[in-house]
Parts: sequence; C-alpha cells; structure tokens
Amino acid sequence: MKIWATLAKWIANENKFDPDLKKYPDRIDWLRSVPFILLNLSCLLVLWVGVSYVAVGVALALYFIRIFSIGAFYHRYFSHKTYQTNRFWQFVFACIAGSCVQRGPLWWAAHHRQHHMCADEPEDAHSPVQHGFWWSHMGWFMSKKYYNYNPERVRDLARFPELVFLDRFDAFIPALLFISLWAVGSFLHNFFPDLGTTGGQMIVWGFCISTIALFHTTVSINSLSHVFGKKRFKTKDNSRNNLFLALMTLGEGWHNNHHHYPAAARQGFMWWEIDITYYILKLFEKMGIIWDVRNVPKSVLEKNLVEEG
Repeated sequence: MKIWATLAKWIANENKFDPDLKKYPDRIDWLRSVPFILLNLSCLLVLWVGVSYVAVGVALALYFIRIFSIGAFYHRYFSHKTYQTNRFWQFVFACIAGSCVQRGPLWWAAHHRQHHMCADEPEDAHSPVQHGFWWSHMGWFMSKKYYNYNPERVRDLARFPELVFLDRFDAFIPALLFISLWAVGSFLHNFFPDLGTTGGQMIVWGFCISTIALFHTTVSINSLSHVFGKKRFKTKDNSRNNLFLALMTLGEGWHNNHHHYPAAARQGFMWWEIDITYYILKLFEKMGIIWDVRNVPKSVLEKNLVEEG
C-alpha cells in the first residue's frame, strides 16, 4: 500500500506537513524521485533524436522564459512580495514557473521563506555550509523530509484556489507542455520537413534539456552562491554575490545583496550588477502588469558593508 501511495503522489501531491522534521532522516526517497531521475537521464536521448535549429531555439527560449518566471514570480513575488500584480497575471506566471518541474508556488515559497528564517543554520534544508554540496543542490529536493511544507508560511497564497490546484497537481502543467511540444514537433515534421524537426527533438531539447538546465541553474543558487563569490554586506549567513550565476539566472546570483535586503525587487544593487529579471519587471511596471515595485533604500546600501574578495 505504501508503494501505491507513493506512486499516487507523482500525480496528486497533497501536503501533509509534520512539524517534527527530526524524525525524518536526511535520505532520498528513491521511489518518489523516479520521475525526476528519469527526466535527468532523458537528456541522453539527444544521441538518438538528433538536433535541429528549431529544437535548440525552442529550448533556449523556454529556458529564458521559464527561468525568468522562477526568479520574478516564484521568488521575488510569491516568496517575498516585492511588487504587486493582479490575480490573472499571478496565475499566468505561476503556470509558466510551474512548468519548470520545481513543484508548485506554495511549496516553493514556503521553503524559501523558511530558508530566509534560518539561512545556513542546521534547520536550513539546502545549506551547503550545513549539509554539503550534493544535499544542498538536489538531495533535499528528493527527500521525503521536504516534500511537504509548513502551510503557516504561505497562508497569504493559500487564499487562491487556482494556486492551491497548481500546487497539488504540480505535474499537470509540465505534462501539458510535454504534450504540446510533441504536437508542435510532429506538425513541423509532417508539414515542414525541410526544417528537420521532429516531435522527439522538441521533447528532448524543448522539454528535457531545457528543464534540466534551468533546474540545475536554479538550485545552484543554493549549493554554490553560499560558498563561491564576493560578500559585500555582512549577513548572518554565508551568502555570496556570484557574477556567473547572476548571468545564468537573469539576476538571482547577486545573492549576498538579496540576503542583505530581500524586500527589494532588484537584486543587482549596483548599476554594473546585471539583473535582467529586474529590467523586465520594470518594463512590466510600465505596461501596468505589475505595480508598487519595491526598491532598495539608500540607507540599505550603506549598512553593514564589508570588504571581501
């Protein structure tokens, strides 16, 4: 029965939070992690399906659109409320971010808010300082200990039934994207054969490779930016600013800045700190999609400065 219950959670991820986390060992739930493991391995199918300009272009486009949605909405909006938007756009970008196979908006925000409460302390689920690289990178994500989340952390988000639906059935949007990419690839193969694009290519490049690339880039903020980089501000944790990760994540790599003042929509505090997510958010503000964008007060920039290479 336990096996079937675990398999059912591949489809319906009902949150059953147990506050006594100490009774759960830091151990990977291999059965429940099978879909995630297969998704990683599926990238090897590129050796069989081949490559086309269209498939690679779709993979790159989906990488940037979705990693923006993770940073701008799962992180800066749902987790930190650094700006306001309406219910329609909240749902649209929750769907886009939900296609990243990083679970639902409530799960993501609850764990991130918990992270800020105890960053790099023993209770921090993905601290490389406390748990090492592999656990902070992906082990915690595959552990039964952290499949659930504390609902008290996200009562503000639980007011929206559409977000609760996306959170519980977090495989729905990725499955929809998977099928859509196959359908588009098959259409191109049949009606525009000169493009050399197939349904298999669109799945492997557009879904598998794109999704895995953005997953490992996203979680590298946990595993790497608390170890490598520069520390501008003195914080209680080991957060670092990392230029390479900032470029790969469209601005999330300015992690020491973020831990110093998480209430700001901008994470690249200095003009030379490239924060593409913030630039797009400013465009959204001009378009009326978002408003009340919270900026960095000048006093924050002058507080707790340190010099470290």
